[in-house]
Amino acid sequence: MPYLNSDNGYSSLMERLNRFPQGAPPSELLTKILSLLFTEKEAKLVGQLPMHPFSPARAAQIWQVREVEAYRTLESLAKRALLLDAEHDGEKLYVLPPPMAGFFEFSMMRVRGDIDQATLSRLLYQYLNMEQDFIRGLFSDGKTRIGRILVGEDQIPTANVTRVYNYERASEVIKTAKKIGVGTCYCRHKMQHLGRACSAAMEMCMVFDAVADPLIRHGHARQIDSAQCLDLLQQAREQNLVQFGENVQGGVSFICNCCSCCCEALVAARKFCQLKPVSSTNFIAELNQVHCSGCGRCVDACPAEAVRLVSANDPHHPWQRRCVQDRERCLGCGVCVRVCRSSALALVPREERVITPVDSAHRIVLMALERGKLQHLIWDNRALFSHRAMAAVIGAILKLPPVKQTLAASQLGSHYLQGVIQRHAERSCKTWYRY
Repeated sequence: MPYLNSDNGYSSLMERLNRFPQGAPPSELLTKILSLLFTEKEAKLVGQLPMHPFSPARAAQIWQVREVEAYRTLESLAKRALLLDAEHDGEKLYVLPPPMAGFFEFSMMRVRGDIDQATLSRLLYQYLNMEQDFIRGLFSDGKTRIGRILVGEDQIPTANVTRVYNYERASEVIKTAKKIGVGTCYCRHKMQHLGRACSAAMEMCMVFDAVADPLIRHGHARQIDSAQCLDLLQQAREQNLVQFGENVQGGVSFICNCCSCCCEALVAARKFCQLKPVSSTNFIAELNQVHCSGCGRCVDACPAEAVRLVSANDPHHPWQRRCVQDRERCLGCGVCVRVCRSSALALVPREERVITPVDSAHRIVLMALERGKLQHLIWDNRALFSHRAMAAVIGAILKLPPVKQTLAASQLGSHYLQGVIQRHAERSCKTWYRY
């Protein structure tokens, strides 16, 4: 098998991708996908890059080429959205995004002539529906998820409005973003090439700030303002699309407006519902049987198959149906509430709040810790990383509960990290006693 050949440039890249917390296990299908996006030479070079942001000078050092040559290669990859680039303190930096949510999606965010998107769509569909190791790593390993459902703000009863935090509102993410881009929905675009796309709007993929900036500059997303983005959000809700965003409280990088038929996250939510493949909202739909007319509109709209119709067992109305609910499946999106005409459904707060990571660094550290890959964030075999990157990772570890901090130190086998955690705990105790 070609992907098992250690001299193959794609093997190097697959090994690099598999070090991401969600993983990307090597396979023949993945080799074919990568060969459409990268040349073999590019794949071998990218396979040597650090996990953390790096400069052209650092890439040149790793690749043992002139800096100008490294810069040209990096720019070529960035223009194709295979790397993300940005300026930080006057220095140009690059980072390799994960496959999902990352360069798989970016490759389909607009119609392109530089890659065979029809073939790519077919391969991506096969990979995401046949490669169980990848699906398990993406949606079921660990407890911390890449994405979360955002609650339908307009469906929250007035009495519970104060219980919705700003980070749970898609509208608030949009209003506070400094830069916004919109592109073609990756899922529906892919399914369109397979002849299976639904009629939902295509230009609905929203990206923000650090991710939006390079995608806009290189033509993969169209820049819009917050008012235009809020209009798109309203259109998405009118089409009963579900808002699925990055699983963080601050610095949300994307919001997808998902249909239940094409979206891989929602398909996974139905297929692996017991494993909670996506984080739900802090609300759940509550069904009032007395008011239910049995029309079935909620059944058709629910993206998680959390409601179904059964016989009402009424001898006077033998054809009468009523809804029953599977609360374990409910994502708390509120779509069912929006379509219900008899006021039989309402969003109510969950008994136990869903934990949302503070930011991307916190989420990535949690995912890596749960999947036994934390060492890849601290020690990169390909290259040493900056003190800034180390500070971000250790800062995220220090936000974890004590039990997880201990597990992190144990995974890394780091006396240094154990010392940092101990000093942090001692300072916390002193501060507590002071009060």
